[in-house]
Amino acid sequence: MVFKRLLGAMGVGGPSVDTVLDGGRGEDGGGDGAVRPGDVLSGQVRLEGGGSAVEVEYIALELIARVETEHADEAGGESGRTVTFERFVVGGGFRLGEGERRAVPFRLTLPWETPATELHGQPLGIVLGVRTELAVAGARDRGDLDPLTVAPLPVQEAVLEAFGQLGFGFRSADLEYGHIGGTGQRLPFYQEIELTPPPAYAHAVNEIELTFLASPAGVEVILEADKRGGLLSPGHDALTRFTVTHQDVAVRDWSAEVDGWVRRLVEHREAYGSHAAYGHDAPYADPYGTHYAHTPGGHHDGHRSGAGIGTAVAAGAAGLAAGVVGSLVAAEVVDEIGDFFEGDDEGDED
Repeated sequence: MVFKRLLGAMGVGGPSVDTVLDGGRGEDGGGDGAVRPGDVLSGQVRLEGGGSAVEVEYIALELIARVETEHADEAGGESGRTVTFERFVVGGGFRLGEGERRAVPFRLTLPWETPATELHGQPLGIVLGVRTELAVAGARDRGDLDPLTVAPLPVQEAVLEAFGQLGFGFRSADLEYGHIGGTGQRLPFYQEIELTPPPAYAHAVNEIELTFLASPAGVEVILEADKRGGLLSPGHDALTRFTVTHQDVAVRDWSAEVDGWVRRLVEHREAYGSHAAYGHDAPYADPYGTHYAHTPGGHHDGHRSGAGIGTAVAAGAAGLAAGVVGSLVAAEVVDEIGDFFEGDDEGDED
Protein backbone atom coordinates (compact mmCIF):
# COMPACT_ATOMS: atom_id res chain seq x y z
CA MET A 1 0.00 0.00 0.00
CA VAL A 2 1.37 3.40 -1.00
CA PHE A 3 0.61 5.99 1.69
CA LYS A 4 -0.39 9.44 0.50
CA ARG A 5 1.65 12.19 2.06
CA LEU A 6 -0.02 15.14 3.74
CA LEU A 7 2.26 17.99 2.72
CA GLY A 8 0.02 20.96 3.54
CA ALA A 9 -0.48 22.15 7.10
CA MET A 10 1.68 19.35 8.54
CA GLY A 11 4.70 19.73 6.31
CA VAL A 12 7.11 17.23 4.81
CA GLY A 13 7.93 14.45 7.23
CA GLY A 14 4.56 14.56 8.95
CA PRO A 15 2.21 11.58 9.26
CA SER A 16 0.63 10.05 6.18
CA VAL A 17 -2.86 8.63 5.72
CA ASP A 18 -4.65 6.26 3.37
CA THR A 19 -8.35 5.46 3.66
CA VAL A 20 -9.42 2.06 2.33
CA LEU A 21 -13.14 1.55 1.70
CA ASP A 22 -14.88 -1.80 1.90
CA GLY A 23 -17.99 -2.62 -0.09
CA GLY A 24 -21.49 -1.90 1.17
CA ARG A 25 -22.95 -3.79 4.09
CA GLY A 26 -26.65 -3.16 3.69
CA GLU A 27 -29.50 -5.59 4.18
CA ASP A 28 -28.87 -7.09 0.76
CA GLY A 29 -25.27 -7.93 1.63
CA GLY A 30 -23.51 -5.43 -0.62
CA GLY A 31 -19.79 -5.92 -0.74
CA ASP A 32 -19.42 -5.51 -4.51
CA GLY A 33 -17.72 -2.12 -4.26
CA ALA A 34 -20.94 -0.12 -4.55
CA VAL A 35 -23.11 0.94 -1.64
CA ARG A 36 -26.73 2.00 -1.56
CA PRO A 37 -28.29 4.97 0.21
CA GLY A 38 -28.82 4.10 3.88
CA ASP A 39 -26.14 1.39 3.75
CA VAL A 40 -23.28 1.08 6.20
CA LEU A 41 -19.95 2.02 4.62
CA SER A 42 -17.00 0.40 6.36
CA GLY A 43 -13.25 0.52 5.97
CA GLN A 44 -10.01 1.56 7.60
CA VAL A 45 -8.04 4.76 7.93
CA ARG A 46 -4.40 3.64 7.80
CA LEU A 47 -1.88 5.97 9.38
CA GLU A 48 1.90 5.97 9.26
CA GLY A 49 3.93 8.14 11.63
CA GLY A 50 6.41 10.60 10.27
CA GLY A 51 9.79 11.72 11.56
CA SER A 52 8.55 12.30 15.11
CA ALA A 53 5.72 11.25 17.38
CA VAL A 54 2.53 13.33 17.21
CA GLU A 55 -0.77 13.60 19.04
CA VAL A 56 -3.67 12.75 16.74
CA GLU A 57 -6.56 14.93 17.88
CA TYR A 58 -9.20 13.49 15.53
CA ILE A 59 -9.77 11.71 12.24
CA ALA A 60 -12.85 12.76 10.28
CA LEU A 61 -14.41 11.48 7.07
CA GLU A 62 -16.38 13.85 4.87
CA LEU A 63 -18.82 12.88 2.13
CA ILE A 64 -18.43 15.35 -0.71
CA ALA A 65 -20.16 15.88 -4.04
CA ARG A 66 -19.62 17.87 -7.20
CA VAL A 67 -22.75 20.00 -7.54
CA GLU A 68 -23.98 22.39 -10.23
CA THR A 69 -24.90 25.89 -9.10
CA GLU A 70 -26.83 28.39 -11.18
CA HIS A 71 -25.50 31.93 -11.44
CA ALA A 72 -27.83 34.71 -10.32
CA ASP A 73 -26.22 37.37 -12.51
CA GLU A 74 -27.45 38.46 -15.91
CA ALA A 75 -25.09 36.08 -17.67
CA GLY A 76 -26.79 33.11 -16.06
CA GLY A 77 -25.26 29.68 -16.64
CA GLU A 78 -23.93 27.13 -14.19
CA SER A 79 -20.67 26.17 -12.56
CA GLY A 80 -19.50 23.29 -10.41
CA ARG A 81 -18.69 23.44 -6.73
CA THR A 82 -17.66 20.94 -4.09
CA VAL A 83 -20.19 20.45 -1.29
CA THR A 84 -19.65 18.52 1.94
CA PHE A 85 -22.95 16.84 2.76
CA GLU A 86 -22.00 14.70 5.77
CA ARG A 87 -19.12 14.49 8.24
CA PHE A 88 -18.16 11.74 10.68
CA VAL A 89 -15.45 11.76 13.36
CA VAL A 90 -14.13 8.17 13.35
CA GLY A 91 -11.16 8.29 15.71
CA GLY A 92 -8.55 10.32 17.53
CA GLY A 93 -7.22 11.05 20.97
CA PHE A 94 -4.07 8.93 20.67
CA ARG A 95 -0.33 9.27 20.14
CA LEU A 96 1.14 8.14 16.82
CA GLY A 97 4.78 7.23 17.23
CA GLU A 98 7.62 7.89 14.82
CA GLY A 99 7.17 5.54 11.86
CA GLU A 100 4.30 3.74 13.61
CA ARG A 101 1.59 2.19 11.50
CA ARG A 102 -1.94 2.09 12.84
CA ALA A 103 -5.30 1.17 11.31
CA VAL A 104 -8.47 2.87 12.55
CA PRO A 105 -11.59 0.93 11.49
CA PHE A 106 -14.85 2.76 10.84
CA ARG A 107 -18.49 2.10 10.06
CA LEU A 108 -20.72 4.94 8.94
CA THR A 109 -24.23 5.13 7.53
CA LEU A 110 -24.80 6.94 4.24
CA PRO A 111 -27.62 9.50 4.14
CA TRP A 112 -30.75 8.13 2.51
CA GLU A 113 -30.68 10.94 -0.07
CA THR A 114 -27.16 10.07 -1.24
CA PRO A 115 -27.41 10.19 -5.07
CA ALA A 116 -26.73 7.21 -7.29
CA THR A 117 -23.50 7.35 -9.31
CA GLU A 118 -24.17 4.25 -11.39
CA LEU A 119 -26.89 2.00 -12.75
CA HIS A 120 -26.09 -1.67 -13.36
CA GLY A 121 -22.40 -0.87 -13.17
CA GLN A 122 -22.56 1.93 -15.74
CA PRO A 123 -21.53 5.43 -14.55
CA LEU A 124 -24.08 8.23 -14.60
CA GLY A 125 -21.54 11.08 -14.52
CA ILE A 126 -22.19 11.90 -10.85
CA VAL A 127 -19.06 12.63 -8.78
CA LEU A 128 -19.00 11.65 -5.08
CA GLY A 129 -16.03 11.13 -2.80
CA VAL A 130 -14.91 10.35 0.74
CA ARG A 131 -12.30 12.78 2.02
CA THR A 132 -10.16 12.14 5.09
CA GLU A 133 -9.34 14.98 7.48
CA LEU A 134 -6.53 14.48 10.00
CA ALA A 135 -5.93 16.88 12.90
CA VAL A 136 -2.52 16.68 14.56
CA ALA A 137 -1.18 19.06 17.24
CA GLY A 138 -3.43 21.96 16.29
CA ALA A 139 -2.98 21.55 12.51
CA ARG A 140 -5.46 19.86 10.22
CA ASP A 141 -5.12 18.63 6.68
CA ARG A 142 -7.71 17.35 4.23
CA GLY A 143 -5.63 14.86 2.37
CA ASP A 144 -6.74 11.45 1.15
CA LEU A 145 -9.71 11.52 -1.26
CA ASP A 146 -11.41 8.36 -2.50
CA PRO A 147 -14.24 7.94 -5.03
CA LEU A 148 -17.57 6.74 -3.66
CA THR A 149 -19.71 4.50 -5.86
CA VAL A 150 -23.43 4.39 -5.04
CA ALA A 151 -26.06 2.17 -6.64
CA PRO A 152 -29.79 2.98 -6.59
CA LEU A 153 -32.09 1.56 -3.97
CA PRO A 154 -34.14 -1.42 -5.22
CA VAL A 155 -37.30 0.67 -5.55
CA GLN A 156 -35.39 3.39 -7.41
CA GLU A 157 -33.92 0.79 -9.73
CA ALA A 158 -37.40 -0.64 -10.36
CA VAL A 159 -38.71 2.80 -11.35
CA LEU A 160 -35.75 3.43 -13.68
CA GLU A 161 -36.13 0.04 -15.31
CA ALA A 162 -39.85 0.68 -15.80
CA PHE A 163 -39.05 3.91 -17.64
CA GLY A 164 -36.71 1.90 -19.85
CA GLN A 165 -39.37 -0.71 -20.55
CA LEU A 166 -41.73 2.09 -21.59
CA GLY A 167 -39.19 3.31 -24.15
CA PHE A 168 -37.74 6.28 -22.31
CA GLY A 169 -34.08 6.94 -22.97
CA PHE A 170 -31.39 8.24 -20.64
CA ARG A 171 -30.12 11.70 -21.52
CA SER A 172 -28.07 12.85 -18.53
CA ALA A 173 -27.83 13.12 -14.76
CA ASP A 174 -26.44 15.79 -12.49
CA LEU A 175 -26.66 17.26 -9.00
CA GLU A 176 -28.36 20.62 -8.57
CA TYR A 177 -27.75 22.90 -5.60
CA GLY A 178 -30.98 24.02 -3.89
CA HIS A 179 -34.21 22.61 -2.47
CA ILE A 180 -37.42 21.39 -4.06
CA GLY A 181 -40.28 23.14 -2.31
CA GLY A 182 -42.91 21.09 -0.54
CA THR A 183 -40.79 17.97 -0.17
CA GLY A 184 -38.96 16.32 2.70
CA GLN A 185 -35.56 17.04 1.15
CA ARG A 186 -32.72 17.15 3.70
CA LEU A 187 -29.50 17.49 1.67
CA PRO A 188 -28.52 20.87 0.17
CA PHE A 189 -28.76 19.45 -3.35
CA TYR A 190 -30.84 16.97 -5.33
CA GLN A 191 -30.19 14.64 -8.24
CA GLU A 192 -31.88 15.11 -11.60
CA ILE A 193 -32.06 12.26 -14.10
CA GLU A 194 -33.15 13.51 -17.50
CA LEU A 195 -35.11 11.12 -19.71
CA THR A 196 -36.09 11.40 -23.36
CA PRO A 197 -39.68 10.41 -24.19
CA PRO A 198 -40.73 7.53 -26.45
CA PRO A 199 -42.85 8.32 -29.55
CA ALA A 200 -46.06 7.92 -27.55
CA TYR A 201 -45.19 11.00 -25.48
CA ALA A 202 -42.84 12.91 -27.78
CA HIS A 203 -45.68 15.16 -28.95
CA ALA A 204 -46.35 16.32 -25.40
CA VAL A 205 -42.95 16.57 -23.69
CA ASN A 206 -39.35 17.32 -24.62
CA GLU A 207 -38.01 15.46 -21.62
CA ILE A 208 -38.92 14.26 -18.16
CA GLU A 209 -36.68 15.04 -15.21
CA LEU A 210 -36.76 12.45 -12.45
CA THR A 211 -35.69 13.07 -8.84
CA PHE A 212 -35.68 10.59 -5.95
CA LEU A 213 -35.78 11.76 -2.33
CA ALA A 214 -35.33 8.68 -0.15
CA SER A 215 -35.92 8.19 3.56
CA PRO A 216 -36.11 5.15 5.85
CA ALA A 217 -39.86 4.96 5.17
CA GLY A 218 -39.78 5.15 1.39
CA VAL A 219 -39.02 7.34 -1.61
CA GLU A 220 -40.59 10.53 -2.93
CA VAL A 221 -40.61 10.28 -6.73
CA ILE A 222 -40.69 13.72 -8.35
CA LEU A 223 -41.39 14.01 -12.06
CA GLU A 224 -41.02 17.23 -13.98
CA ALA A 225 -42.14 17.50 -17.58
CA ASP A 226 -40.54 20.06 -19.85
CA LYS A 227 -43.46 20.66 -22.15
CA ARG A 228 -43.71 21.54 -25.80
CA GLY A 229 -45.57 24.79 -26.46
CA GLY A 230 -47.08 26.22 -29.60
CA LEU A 231 -46.88 29.79 -30.87
CA LEU A 232 -49.99 30.78 -28.94
CA SER A 233 -49.51 28.42 -26.03
CA PRO A 234 -46.17 28.69 -24.25
CA GLY A 235 -44.81 25.54 -22.69
CA HIS A 236 -45.02 25.16 -18.94
CA ASP A 237 -43.18 22.98 -16.49
CA ALA A 238 -45.41 20.46 -14.72
CA LEU A 239 -44.35 18.88 -11.46
CA THR A 240 -45.92 15.84 -9.87
CA ARG A 241 -44.94 13.84 -6.80
CA PHE A 242 -45.61 10.28 -5.73
CA THR A 243 -44.55 8.35 -2.63
CA VAL A 244 -43.65 4.67 -2.61
CA THR A 245 -42.37 2.43 0.17
CA HIS A 246 -39.32 0.18 0.04
CA GLN A 247 -41.60 -2.84 0.39
CA ASP A 248 -43.47 -1.86 -2.79
CA VAL A 249 -40.58 -3.03 -4.95
CA ALA A 250 -41.76 -6.65 -4.93
CA VAL A 251 -45.50 -6.14 -5.15
CA ARG A 252 -46.17 -3.50 -7.80
CA ASP A 253 -46.34 -3.74 -11.57
CA TRP A 254 -43.81 -0.97 -12.06
CA SER A 255 -44.23 -0.63 -15.80
CA ALA A 256 -47.96 0.00 -15.36
CA GLU A 257 -47.35 2.19 -12.32
CA VAL A 258 -44.85 4.47 -14.04
CA ASP A 259 -46.93 4.61 -17.21
CA GLY A 260 -49.84 5.81 -15.07
CA TRP A 261 -47.65 8.49 -13.51
CA VAL A 262 -46.55 9.80 -16.89
CA ARG A 263 -50.07 9.69 -18.33
CA ARG A 264 -51.39 11.60 -15.35
CA LEU A 265 -48.67 14.19 -15.71
CA VAL A 266 -49.35 14.70 -19.42
CA GLU A 267 -53.15 14.47 -19.28
CA HIS A 268 -53.47 16.88 -16.38
CA ARG A 269 -51.22 19.33 -18.12
CA GLU A 270 -53.45 19.19 -21.18
CA ALA A 271 -56.61 19.47 -19.07
CA TYR A 272 -55.39 22.31 -16.84
CA GLY A 273 -52.73 23.89 -19.02
CA SER A 274 -54.85 26.93 -19.78
CA HIS A 275 -55.13 27.54 -16.03
CA ALA A 276 -51.46 27.05 -15.25
CA ALA A 277 -49.80 29.64 -13.08
CA TYR A 278 -48.33 31.47 -16.02
CA GLY A 279 -46.74 34.70 -14.85
CA HIS A 280 -47.25 33.90 -11.16
CA ASP A 281 -44.76 32.85 -8.53
CA ALA A 282 -46.90 30.32 -6.70
CA PRO A 283 -47.41 26.86 -8.20
CA TYR A 284 -50.89 25.72 -9.16
CA ALA A 285 -51.95 22.35 -7.79
CA ASP A 286 -54.85 20.37 -9.15
CA PRO A 287 -56.76 17.88 -6.97
CA TYR A 288 -54.73 15.01 -8.36
CA GLY A 289 -51.38 16.21 -7.07
CA THR A 290 -49.97 17.63 -10.30
CA HIS A 291 -48.27 21.00 -9.87
CA TYR A 292 -47.73 23.57 -12.60
CA ALA A 293 -45.47 26.57 -12.54
CA HIS A 294 -43.88 28.88 -15.05
CA THR A 295 -41.16 31.42 -14.44
CA PRO A 296 -38.51 32.70 -16.84
CA GLY A 297 -36.14 29.86 -17.57
CA GLY A 298 -38.53 27.27 -16.19
CA HIS A 299 -37.44 27.60 -12.54
CA HIS A 300 -39.70 26.94 -9.60
CA ASP A 301 -39.08 26.29 -5.92
CA GLY A 302 -35.40 25.65 -6.55
CA HIS A 303 -36.11 23.00 -9.17
CA ARG A 304 -34.84 23.73 -12.64
CA SER A 305 -34.98 22.44 -16.17
CA GLY A 306 -32.19 21.94 -18.63
CA ALA A 307 -28.89 20.08 -18.71
CA GLY A 308 -25.96 20.99 -16.53
CA ILE A 309 -22.26 20.85 -17.42
CA GLY A 310 -21.77 17.72 -15.37
CA THR A 311 -24.31 15.74 -17.39
CA ALA A 312 -22.77 13.57 -20.05
CA VAL A 313 -23.62 9.88 -20.04
CA ALA A 314 -24.76 8.69 -23.46
CA ALA A 315 -27.66 6.25 -23.60
CA GLY A 316 -29.36 4.33 -26.39
CA ALA A 317 -32.99 4.52 -27.40
CA ALA A 318 -33.63 1.26 -25.56
CA GLY A 319 -33.82 3.20 -22.29
CA LEU A 320 -32.74 2.36 -18.77
CA ALA A 321 -33.60 -1.31 -18.23
CA ALA A 322 -30.85 -3.70 -17.06
CA GLY A 323 -27.52 -2.80 -18.58
CA VAL A 324 -28.74 -0.38 -21.24
CA VAL A 325 -27.30 2.81 -19.79
CA GLY A 326 -24.35 3.63 -22.00
CA SER A 327 -20.89 3.94 -20.49
CA LEU A 328 -19.58 6.67 -22.77
CA VAL A 329 -18.66 9.58 -20.53
CA ALA A 330 -17.98 12.86 -22.30
CA ALA A 331 -14.54 14.42 -22.11
CA GLU A 332 -15.64 17.30 -19.90
CA VAL A 333 -16.94 14.87 -17.27
CA VAL A 334 -13.74 12.84 -17.38
CA ASP A 335 -11.74 16.05 -16.88
CA GLU A 336 -14.06 17.15 -14.07
CA ILE A 337 -13.72 13.85 -12.25
CA GLY A 338 -9.96 13.95 -12.67
CA ASP A 339 -9.72 17.48 -11.27
CA PHE A 340 -12.00 16.54 -8.41
CA PHE A 341 -9.85 13.64 -7.23
CA GLU A 342 -6.58 15.46 -7.81
CA GLY A 343 -7.52 17.81 -4.97
CA ASP A 344 -9.30 20.60 -6.83
CA ASP A 345 -11.31 21.68 -3.79
CA GLU A 346 -11.75 25.34 -4.55
CA GLY A 347 -15.20 26.57 -3.69
CA ASP A 348 -15.74 23.79 -1.16
CA GLU A 349 -18.77 24.47 0.99
CA ASP A 350 -19.48 22.67 4.24
